[in-house]
Amino acid sequence: MLNTESSSPAAEAAMPVPRKKMKGVKKAAIITGLSLLGIVLIVATMIAFLFGGEIATIATINRINDTDLFTMEYKGNYGFEAFLEQGASSDADVVSFISQQLLKGLPLEFELPELGCSTFLAVTPDNDYIFGRNFDNRYTPVLILTTHPQGGYASISVVNLSFIGYNKDFMPIGLIDRFLTLAAPFAPLDGVNEKGVSIGVLQLDTAPTKQDSGKTHITTTTAIRLILDKAATVDEALELLQQYDMQSSAGASYHFQITDAYGKSVIVEYVDNEFTIIESAYVTNFIIAPGPWYNQGSGQDRFEILAQKLAETNGVLTEQQGMELLSAVLQNKDYPTQWSAVYNNTKKTLQFCLRGDYSTVYEFSLK
Repeated sequence: MLNTESSSPAAEAAMPVPRKKMKGVKKAAIITGLSLLGIVLIVATMIAFLFGGEIATIATINRINDTDLFTMEYKGNYGFEAFLEQGASSDADVVSFISQQLLKGLPLEFELPELGCSTFLAVTPDNDYIFGRNFDNRYTPVLILTTHPQGGYASISVVNLSFIGYNKDFMPIGLIDRFLTLAAPFAPLDGVNEKGVSIGVLQLDTAPTKQDSGKTHITTTTAIRLILDKAATVDEALELLQQYDMQSSAGASYHFQITDAYGKSVIVEYVDNEFTIIESAYVTNFIIAPGPWYNQGSGQDRFEILAQKLAETNGVLTEQQGMELLSAVLQNKDYPTQWSAVYNNTKKTLQFCLRGDYSTVYEFSLK
């Protein structure tokens, strides 16, 4: 007798799944979910271990009023002591250190563009010493950076974000886009520390500085970080700089104006690789050290404006007048002024205007 029982696919699909099999499916799903959760926790733990301080740092980034001006407070150790032990003979060496120590291998490029600037020291009617600075350059987003290094001095500094890879179309807004800002402590262009030492760098039209006396090498922007982190006076800043061989950044040459809360102001130049100190309350973009290189460079017109105004007032300016003086030397052509900063060395504050908008003054403080 033939067996006439048969089952179609539809019938099989309609058949109930045995209870034991259902329990097995649920159990497998739970195990899979727990496994995925475990993997997520492991990854999260690894990220926290590798980037704990870094994530806390980029979480502090704030974009001001939908502009391209940002603030950030560095949380943790950016490894500057380790950097000083090995030094850097070029921007590429700085990049290598940052990539390995802070970015955990993420790629980074430094590109310090040509820049023309004006700086000065004045005293207010209340006897506060103020340091004024115009940064003249092609377009850049800007970062106001606060640092609190262990064993060093807290500071506020200003970073040209285009130097570390940002531009109009790429700014530190999204989480992933923020990671390059971890390089910011190694790229300040001006600033003031908690002891009232302020500094700004200005470009010159001479051969790049390449000292080679056997000392540890240091670059232009890392020299600024050195002074902000470790100098309590101008004299201490000069002693620190002379402990290193300067290797200027981006194939250019520079000089620094350094001032302090006691009213001392010097210009540091590396004329023909020789460390040179000139006492002056203002400077632009030409060599002021006596000798065959004197007056080489540009900015003589801005220099005369600074000299005339400070002479008229005997070097006494309110902070508002200091900002007005910066507006008088504002640049609008090839290298328009990107920011104007008035640092109060006495109060450790910063008044800041973006791209010639002197009607909007942003205020920052270390206190």
